[in-house]
Parts: sequence; C-alpha cells; structure tokens
Amino acid sequence: MSATKRREELIAAVLNEAVPSPRTRRWLATGAGRREMESYRKVLNMLNTLYADSAVRKLEPAAYYSAVRTPVGRLFVAATRAGVVKVSFASSETAFIASLQRLKLTMIKSADRIATVAAQLDAYFAGERRTFEIPIDLRLATPFQRRVLEAARAVPAGQVVSYRELARRIGRPTASRAVGQALGHNPVPIVIPCHRIVTSAGMLGGYIGGLAVKKKLLHLEGVSTA
Repeated sequence: MSATKRREELIAAVLNEAVPSPRTRRWLATGAGRREMESYRKVLNMLNTLYADSAVRKLEPAAYYSAVRTPVGRLFVAATRAGVVKVSFASSETAFIASLQRLKLTMIKSADRIATVAAQLDAYFAGERRTFEIPIDLRLATPFQRRVLEAARAVPAGQVVSYRELARRIGRPTASRAVGQALGHNPVPIVIPCHRIVTSAGMLGGYIGGLAVKKKLLHLEGVSTA
C-alpha cells in the first residue's frame, strides 16, 4: 500500500468516515502506526478548537453604541447586525446600557458602527431627509407593538394622526389606549416617528423624550402645534 493511500485511510478513520483496511489496521498495531494515528488526532483536535472558537466569535451577540449630538439633545444609539435596536434620550451612558441589559448583548462602544444612523439623523435635523433608510431590529417589541410601530412608521413627515386612527389602521379600533402605551415604549423614536401621533383633540399627548422634544420634532417637519 502506498503512503498516500494509507494517509487517506487514516484521515477517514480519524473523521469516523470509514474503517481502515485490514492491512492498515495491522500497520496501526505497530509503534510507528500508533504514533502517526495520534498525530492525525492531534491535528483534528486543533482544527476543531480553532474553528469552534472562530464560530463563537463570529456569532457572539453584540450591540454597538455611541452618543449622537442633536438639536433636541444627546441621543444614545445602539445597533446590532440586524439593524438599529435602540435610540434613547437616556440621561447617562450607564442608564442607556442598563436599558438594554435584558437583551443579553455584549455592549461595544463604537461610533464607526453607528455612523450610518448618525449621518441620517444629522440629515433629518438639517431638513435634508424625512425618512430613514436603515434596517431596524425590533427584538425589543412585542408582536402587538410591532404592528403599532409599523403603522406609525408609515405616517409621512408633515402629517399627524390620532391614537384612535392608528388603532383603526391596525384593525383594533377600540385599542387607542393600548396603542399609546405601545408607542410609549418605542425602542427607536425619531427613526420610527411616534411623535407624529397625537390625541383626537389635536393635543400632543405623550412622548418618550418629553413633550418639548415632540413639539420641536413636529415643528421641524412643518406641523403647527398648540
């Protein structure tokens, strides 16, 4: 048997893909055979460890975040591989990170990784864009809240609709209070424009960033408020 053929049988045996031939088994009973087989096993173990560690690093859940300065104050923004997961008016970095603890994500501070979001926010406040063309990670939202947020996202800049109307649009006409609560937990305000939802009487209602911020955002979009 050639050395090449024997190596092929040994590799197949180590990978549990085939049983060695009788001739190879006799050779494996020798000291040289046992040593060669052991060397193949060591190489296989090294490869398994290398690729397993690489896979863990690649799949490790992480959120990249940074602060963004805006005309309505400092925002904290976090994004995962799936998209923007959080936009927050949090008073401190510590409070912002704490708000994401239940996601069990590794928080990594990186302005570069949220640069696209920051640039679109800058363009929004400069009046150069009115919609955000970025993926959104809504893992923080419940199924009902996702329906509400998608409906809110469809409201164009320069327009407002009532909580009651938004409830009607998602097929839950009597759920205006639940709609308001869902919007109150919008994980990505401004990006999903919940500030465009007001009361049936035309009053501002509530807002996660405060009514002063809501009024500023609406004025920025050309909406007059009382």
